Amino acid sequence: MPLADPLQRRWYENRSPPWWTIPVSALYGAVVRARHEMYKRGWKRNERLPLPVIVVGNLTIGGAGKTPLVIALIEALRARGFKPGVVSRGYGGNACEPRLLGGQPDPHEVGDEPALIRIRTGAPVAVGVDRPAAARLLLEQGIDVILADDGLQHYALARDIEICVVDGARRFGNGRLLPAGPLREPMQRLREVDFVVCNGGPPTHDEIPMSLVIGEPRNVRDPSRARPLPEFSSQHVHAVAGIGRPERFFEALRAHAIDIAAHPFPDHHGFVPGDLDFDDGLPVLMTEKDAVKCHGFAKPDWWAIPVSAQLPPAFFDAITDRIRSLAR
Repeated sequence: MPLADPLQRRWYENRSPPWWTIPVSALYGAVVRARHEMYKRGWKRNERLPLPVIVVGNLTIGGAGKTPLVIALIEALRARGFKPGVVSRGYGGNACEPRLLGGQPDPHEVGDEPALIRIRTGAPVAVGVDRPAAARLLLEQGIDVILADDGLQHYALARDIEICVVDGARRFGNGRLLPAGPLREPMQRLREVDFVVCNGGPPTHDEIPMSLVIGEPRNVRDPSRARPLPEFSSQHVHAVAGIGRPERFFEALRAHAIDIAAHPFPDHHGFVPGDLDFDDGLPVLMTEKDAVKCHGFAKPDWWAIPVSAQLPPAFFDAITDRIRSLAR
């Protein structure tokens, strides 16, 4: 069993962290605070681009719903007359140099989340370890606003609006920094962001509620084919999820009376045919993020389940008001 598995259980089970994580966490926290302070004081330079930059991130490791929110922001900004583009680290891909994604990107090269965003929305997407350099590639794509996916802790790219996504069910676990807890940055960092979005669970008075709604399954091999979700109700299927919190996907399927055999995989797992060789003829339902990595070897009865983020229209109005005020 990977080391991260028992550690992550401790973070969210109100159990004391292993003794050895305490000094490591203290050292990690000192480095994080020093780095943040250096950018705030201008001792380390960040790069400001000539377009508004909106950062979407979170304080904890693991899936909080950032990618569905980025997709929802793309759609909402377009509906309000903007032309957004996306910059991402491309985690899980092997590309090192900054690059623009084509119409059918290879997730093994550029990462599964950027590939999904590009395929799902058609928006210009650039990836690279050097985020400012990747973001510069977007400037000639006719866009007027940049969304930085999972960029809250990457200060080299200056930002105008920060959005932090919180897992409403698990919140911040034991509230400790890595590896004693799930936090990438101290909780005080929340005071600096512009918007806090709560994905599921009860939001606090100053958080924007967000819910994830699953849609009509699309065939992994041929995405033009769709099936109504109720057709899978009371049917036994294999459910596959290689995301930060697989149980959220499984719970959503069970809520639609689908009888699942759950197969969780690590986040950003690089699927190979043997991973899904169940050899029993049952349908396979998987997340969209996993489906982009399985398209090349998918069987006829494999289905991708799209997820859409639903938020109050007033949230998107507030974002667009901020963008327009920056332009003025």
